[in-house]
Formats: sequence, C-alpha cells, structure tokens
Amino acid sequence: MAVFPTILHKDTAESVRDYFIHIPCVDTVLLVNSCARARAVPESDLDFAILVNSTATPVEIMTIESDWGAYAQTQPAIAKYKQSGPYAHLHLDIITGQYAPKILESGEPLDYFEIEIGNQICYSLPMDFAGPYFQELQKKWLPYYSEDLRKQRLVMSRNVCIYDLDHIPFFIKRGLYFQALDILYKAFQEYLQTLFISKKTYPIAYNKWIKEQVVEWLDMPGLYPKLLTILSIGNIEGNEIIDKAELLRGLLDDLAQESQ
Repeated sequence: MAVFPTILHKDTAESVRDYFIHIPCVDTVLLVNSCARARAVPESDLDFAILVNSTATPVEIMTIESDWGAYAQTQPAIAKYKQSGPYAHLHLDIITGQYAPKILESGEPLDYFEIEIGNQICYSLPMDFAGPYFQELQKKWLPYYSEDLRKQRLVMSRNVCIYDLDHIPFFIKRGLYFQALDILYKAFQEYLQTLFISKKTYPIAYNKWIKEQVVEWLDMPGLYPKLLTILSIGNIEGNEIIDKAELLRGLLDDLAQESQ
C-alpha cells in the first residue's frame, strides 16, 4: 500500500489512478520514485509511469497523452496539489515496457537502462492492481537480467568509465578545469553503474539516494566514505581532480578484482 506524505499527494494520486484504470490499453498505473518507496516528504514530487499493453499503438499513446493533459487541467485535486508549493510537480510518463540495452560507447552520455527497469519494474508500486503485462515484465527482468547480458554490460560500463578517467589529465593540461570536473562526475556515475551491475542490483539513480543504495541495499558501509572524497574538490585549478580520478580508478580496479 502506498504511503503518501500529505493528503494532497494522496488525493492527487487517486485522481490519476481513477482516470487511467478505465482506459482499455492501460495495463497498470505505477507510482514511482520517492512515494513508491515511502521516502517522500511534503515537498516531494508525485511521479507516475502509466504502463500500456504491448499492443498499444503510437497513435493510441499520443491520444492518451493529449486526453490526459486536457483532463488534468479540469481536476480540482490536481490543481490544489500543484498550488501547494513551488516544488509540487506531477510527473507522468506513458511507458511501453520495451527495455532495449544499448551498446555503451566511450565518450557518449550516460546510459539509464538499469535505472529505467529499477524505477519502473523493480521499485514501482501498482496503484490499484498489477496487470498481466506488468507481471510478465517482472518475470522477465527480476530479480535481474540474464547473466550473459550482465557480463557484457559490466565490461562495457567499466571501459567507458576508464575512458573518461583517462581523459581528465588532457583537460587539466589545457586548463579546462570545469570540463575536467564534469567528466569526473560522469565517471563517478559510470562507476556506480558498474558497481550495481557487478552486484546484480537495479539502482534508482546515480545522482541521489547514494547513501541508501550503497550502505543499505548493497550492504557496503565501508565504501560510502570513500565515495564522499571523490567529488570533494577544494581547489578546482591544479591536479586535485587528477588525484580524485585516480582514487576512483582504484575503486574501479578493486571492483574488477572482486568480480573475477
């Protein structure tokens, strides 16, 4: 059962549920993120993933989105929730449940394959009932995806992290300190992706809830203090970012040895 931080969250969520459960091609109305994990506070957003059947067409999905937009503007509960504070946002995505792993390329943006499955399938909460398609997706992706795919993605995620770490001295040499810091942060998230893949655990994010995920979910309390030092930069100009990149590389090497 969902636990909401305020009555406004609860009333709005029920309004969303009551609307979508009557649409024929909707399989399951999923509450996601903080509210789904009973971690929400009064200032938290309200997030939903509306899972449609595998047979839903692009035209049907576009119609659902446009009809919902018009309907939401007429609902007092939704309006009252949005007016309750500057950070009271209602996020709603129509999802198809088609999760396709990509080839992880060096220098490319972060890949969120595991995060999508984690938030939408593993840690989501059906608002009313779990439809047959949602149950099918749970059987397919939980507790984790296939071992062959995991081994492939483990190698790829480690390689893209190494690529970014190797690139940092190049930016420092050119005096591009802020870009080097940006790449360090990207490599930090790629390390977390590698970590979660190695532990066969779906993450919820690489930029928040880090302590909960590392200490509680992965049961690695000794790792968390080491992660704190990586992004703690006292002087952005100089070699400190290079030093932090080497610390992260050491953690990545330790992980590789553990995975052997």
